Amino acid sequence: MKVDIRVALVGNPNTGKSTLFNALTGLNQKIGNFPGVTVDKKVGFSQLPDGRKAEIVDLPGTYSLYPKSRDESIVFSVLADKDSELTPDMVVIILDATNLKRNLLLYTQVADLKIPVIIALNMMDMAKKANIQIDINLLSARLGVPVVPVSARKSEGIDELKKAISYVSKFALQVDTIDVRALAPALIDDIAEEINTDNPYFALQLAHQHETLKFLKPQQSDRIEELEKKHNFHSQKAQATETIARYNYINDVLYDTVKTPETAHEESISNKIDRVLTHKVFGFLIFIGVLLFMFQSIFAWSAYPMSLIEDLFVWLEGILRNVLPAGPVADLLIDGVVAGLSGVLVFIPQIAILFAFISILEDTGYMARVTFMMDKIMRKVGLNGKSVVPLIGGFACAVPSIMSTRTIENWKDRMITIMVTPLITCSARLPVYVLLISLVVPNRNIWWLFNLQGLALTGMYLLSLVSAIVVAFVMKYILKARERGYFIMELPVYRMPRWNNVLLSMYDRAKTFVLEAGKVIIAVSVILWVLSSYGPGDRFQKIEQKYSAPKYTGNVKPDELNRIISSEKLENSYAGVLGHAIEPAIKPLGFDWKIGISLITSFAAREVFVGTMATIYSVEGDADRIDSVQDKMRNARNPQTGKPVFTMAVAFSLMMFYAFAMQCASTVAVVYRETKNWRWPAAQFLYMTVLAYGAAFLVYTLLK
Repeated sequence: MKVDIRVALVGNPNTGKSTLFNALTGLNQKIGNFPGVTVDKKVGFSQLPDGRKAEIVDLPGTYSLYPKSRDESIVFSVLADKDSELTPDMVVIILDATNLKRNLLLYTQVADLKIPVIIALNMMDMAKKANIQIDINLLSARLGVPVVPVSARKSEGIDELKKAISYVSKFALQVDTIDVRALAPALIDDIAEEINTDNPYFALQLAHQHETLKFLKPQQSDRIEELEKKHNFHSQKAQATETIARYNYINDVLYDTVKTPETAHEESISNKIDRVLTHKVFGFLIFIGVLLFMFQSIFAWSAYPMSLIEDLFVWLEGILRNVLPAGPVADLLIDGVVAGLSGVLVFIPQIAILFAFISILEDTGYMARVTFMMDKIMRKVGLNGKSVVPLIGGFACAVPSIMSTRTIENWKDRMITIMVTPLITCSARLPVYVLLISLVVPNRNIWWLFNLQGLALTGMYLLSLVSAIVVAFVMKYILKARERGYFIMELPVYRMPRWNNVLLSMYDRAKTFVLEAGKVIIAVSVILWVLSSYGPGDRFQKIEQKYSAPKYTGNVKPDELNRIISSEKLENSYAGVLGHAIEPAIKPLGFDWKIGISLITSFAAREVFVGTMATIYSVEGDADRIDSVQDKMRNARNPQTGKPVFTMAVAFSLMMFYAFAMQCASTVAVVYRETKNWRWPAAQFLYMTVLAYGAAFLVYTLLK
């Protein structure tokens, strides 16, 4: 896509940068990786008032250009590498209007790189509520750059910001904040001459970061190292001196432009709420209550839309059977693709509701409080609070959560967090749990308040959190490291959720689920249909000959005879042979060979379990009878005993297996990518498989 200008969004964490990005780009976004690293790159596009198209790049949040993590190091690399395809033409720095002193430090650093800058003064509505008075015009004059007041949550000031982008991109503004050269004059001059730059702050940054900057040639980095030794340069002392100089400048600017009351009304309200929500006893009880309400709602609110989707696929299957001529193509489409997709897409409402709740909890600021509370538990098991963010994020998906462990500097803490994050119940497990719970747990309330199915689902989520903490506690004695980690976190004030952001999150997650899971499910369903519809040698011919005898055709009803033939063909198909091969290993868990097939296919992705069961029972079932996957599994009977296949013991044994097993190829790949060694994903796969088998065996033994 052709763009006329590239704009980078830069800001501290919790300043509303991502919200502003959404307001500028809407749904016109795409996700990728920054070159050479696995850090997410979020890019969107926006139409400017002068007709030009702007590419908006959302850079990782950082407090300073001196990075503390791999994510933060991306910011300076993108801003400084003039030969990169991502080099911005200008920068929009997002500042929190309620905390200008801290936020302006990053602005002064970016401004000294001589990149055209606009300040988006966000959260102006919160500043007004806190009685913080900001003279926008004077602040702009003192800083020498445009200052645009915005409220990204309410989409206020967005048009004015676009106008400012159009103007500044044509007329670059330059401003000096501090005398950078005075910090290390001789070294800066030598590096500037060596690198051929006239920007003293760029030269100073190279002195600090040359070892990690990929755009520098090895000989350039070595030469800078020599110059540092020559001038006896101490990076930490130089950073401290620079920071003091910058805050002197910031204090001078804010003295004339900002009037702040001694106490902020909004913060006092937040503190009062925090005394309850982060209480050492009531805080955890409230958190459990929130989870209960969330999972009760997932079952209750999704029932009607799920029923509509089921009816839609039943109708579609009936239409296809009437329209398509009988044969392999029709069977592949109906029993393979449609059956596989219907088994998974029916759970879109529950996925959307789950992420709506997660978005609301994040927007209101409550998720940050959960992280704060969990920090105390994390420390007791040998981790620090930075491990909480990936673990909480694991409720959505383990892949980005494992990638977010880059913010953990301590090697031991990071490795333990990577190893236990897949234990957290992710959204891919949700369809499996919901299906199995709906089969064996009654849909009724106790004490007129709690639905039994919702309680069971809540229990599975809490089990995953507890198991991750226990495994982390064990691993702290296995992995050895002397360094200590630390956790610093800013708690945002409580706010009302942005409903457009909630809807956008629901849409994005549902779309991702359909596109990502759909591709895997279609591929697996087609392969599984082929394996289920054909068998080795002449087994199928012998079955046809066997049941063509008069003792069957004359004494068994045609529908029942077709069902018997289909069932025996499935058992003798390639899939049946594979299922029977592993049945001895899984029989102690209560699983038959059909469930065994689903275990194998769902190692690609957990949600494939539902599609696999739908395909298997569609291939085996009566072509004239159209049921949902839930009905097919509920009606399944053990051929030896005549009892239901999915009893309470079998269903909960299956859930235990899926709770602990590493059944996600993407997670295995990202663990290898983050650790750069196959022994870590191999060890993770091994311990989780053993844990899954043991838990499933124990539960089945107790419940059967």
